[in-house]
Amino acid sequence: MTQDNDARKAEAEAKAAGRKPTAKVLEHSYDGIQEYDNPMPRWWLLTFAGTIIFCVIYLFNVGPIGNGKGQIADYEAELKAFAIAHPPTESGAVSAEALLALTKDPAALALGKTTFAANCAACHRADGGGVIGPNLADNAWLHGGTITEIYHTIAAGVLEKGMPPWVKMLKPDQLRAVTAYVVTLRETHPSNPKAPQGVVITP
Repeated sequence: MTQDNDARKAEAEAKAAGRKPTAKVLEHSYDGIQEYDNPMPRWWLLTFAGTIIFCVIYLFNVGPIGNGKGQIADYEAELKAFAIAHPPTESGAVSAEALLALTKDPAALALGKTTFAANCAACHRADGGGVIGPNLADNAWLHGGTITEIYHTIAAGVLEKGMPPWVKMLKPDQLRAVTAYVVTLRETHPSNPKAPQGVVITP
């Protein structure tokens, strides 16, 4: 109660002397202790409010809000710029005839299936029905459906969709084999496949 009495005494003395009390004593009391009502400085409150406004704009800057085109647009632009600056290096040209021949080679298809299961099934499902990545068991293709286009898509990747350039991680025979295996998945009709995406290509 000593602090309570001191606070009230200081307030009474200020009033008696014709001075305005410097701080208001709050009415509530905890264990005999009272506190002054000391508001935060105005500059601090304005700074705090400004940080909240900035955070909201920064958090929701996924479109044409604020400065620039948005975080997603900036990210995709950086990915495209990186892909242009670091093109995949393929070891020699691969012909459609050579790739089509592998679709009838049991050893190549076995290698392709193993490679697909280890590297591609997480996004395209083991049966090619599609998860994050598109369905590979139909005739619709986002980046070209000819066998050479499929090969180049696998080799170069699709960075803006999260697909890496597999030419940097797979051996040339694995790259060709997995292309042949993907072609054999067409019209295999897996259960509960992902909806078709892209342009339908007639084999």
